[in-house]
Amino acid sequence: MRQAELVRYLVLAAQREGNRRLTQNLRSLGLTPSQSEVLRILHDHEPLTLTGLGELLVCESGTNPSRLVDRLVAAGLVERTTATDDRRQVTLTLTEDGREAEVGVRLVEQRLYADLDAASDGMDLGPTIELLQRIVAGQPAGVALARRVERAA
Repeated sequence: MRQAELVRYLVLAAQREGNRRLTQNLRSLGLTPSQSEVLRILHDHEPLTLTGLGELLVCESGTNPSRLVDRLVAAGLVERTTATDDRRQVTLTLTEDGREAEVGVRLVEQRLYADLDAASDGMDLGPTIELLQRIVAGQPAGVALARRVERAA
């Protein structure tokens, strides 16, 4: 197997395993990985417009997150407010229940990150991160992630 093919399948396998574990651990909160990402983004960057949220989503980059937000609004975790001066403009914020759920999401993520830290103990992840950044550079998910990294700096 050539290295490029092995990298492809290792990335796919790692993504699937990580998503499976994340899904399993979020189940107790009644959330999907995509919904948890919305809660984390809103926690870090609220208030956001629907467009602004979409620009930061990696789980559904390049798509309109309306349905995802609709489910979170229906669950009472996100509040959607229409601007008084422009009814097309919608602002999203977390509700109190959304803030509590986001804390649970952070705890789930911290356990996952601790496992990743343990798996990479003693390794220099710089080259791995650089490779993955090159792979996603200019792609919708890569652009969304770059925006989030830039805002976090």
